[in-house]
Amino acid sequence: MEDMEDDSLDTKDDHNHNCCASSSSKVRTYLRSQLSGVATVPQPACPLVPGGEPGTRRGKLWSGSTGGSKFMDSDSGSESSEVSETDCTAPPAAVEGKFTLESTSKFLLNAMAVEDYRKNHWPNLEKAIDRLLIQNPTDHISVSYAQIYSYVYKCVCQQHSELLYNDLLIKLTNHLQQVSTHLQASPPEDFIENFNVALTQYTASLQCIVPVFMYLNKFYIESKLNRDLREDLMKLFADCVAEIHLSTLMPLLIKAHSMPFQVQPSTMASVVKGLYSLRPDWAKLAPALFSGFIPQINPPAVESLLPDYAAHDQKLQMDLSMNGFPRGDQSRKRASEDS
Repeated sequence: MEDMEDDSLDTKDDHNHNCCASSSSKVRTYLRSQLSGVATVPQPACPLVPGGEPGTRRGKLWSGSTGGSKFMDSDSGSESSEVSETDCTAPPAAVEGKFTLESTSKFLLNAMAVEDYRKNHWPNLEKAIDRLLIQNPTDHISVSYAQIYSYVYKCVCQQHSELLYNDLLIKLTNHLQQVSTHLQASPPEDFIENFNVALTQYTASLQCIVPVFMYLNKFYIESKLNRDLREDLMKLFADCVAEIHLSTLMPLLIKAHSMPFQVQPSTMASVVKGLYSLRPDWAKLAPALFSGFIPQINPPAVESLLPDYAAHDQKLQMDLSMNGFPRGDQSRKRASEDS
């Protein structure tokens, strides 16, 4: 009878399939003492915790149908976070070595994951970003957005969000520094046009880059940094390009605005609206310029200044007519009812 119970105890495990063979000898001693009528209870192998209970799992006796006594585990939860009898009886050096081994394993796994990111994920993302940054708005470049999104998703799931975000900022910063250098070499007569091309191309690239990095934006930038990816990337353009060349660009814009059609109206509107979207405070540098393209830049109209407004409009019409823009044929205009 005892041999059969001993064999069953050697192979018994708990509900989480944690093998109990390591403590079978102590349980076997306990059962033998109960079956032989000994009333003494063996001392626990582990030292008592401050509550007076053993440091390991607590046990209790229950009577079966055969009248014998068996040892029943009183915990119903997982014992993965508790200390086993083997750990309690083991010397401190062995326990310390176990935790050191686990820490080393986690460090090696993390290092392998970072190495995989550097060798596989980021190089593929970098190539796709390069192709998106150099494209023209009218060009069609074959890029697998699903594959890019998959790389971003894997990087975020592997806890590389911060690393990916920093690499993305560094990549775009280096690109914008090259754009700034190219603008520095532009002649004054082409500077406005070249600045508009750079701003338009960068904005169009962000329309492709931001959506594929949506997972990074949602689960890291918005939730942890409380910012938005598109706003951060547009701020990069403002800091690395627009602010550096603002002292050169603003006088050229004011001069072009005073001479109609020296620069294409669409180009003027694109540059002025782009500057206002980057930094609205820049409108204070040239209110007359920005008010021609951005509504409600100037203060509200005042009734007492209506004659001044009318005089300004008349002067504008006179300037246009003197520069070769006549008012056109007025013969078909409906006569006033007063005439």
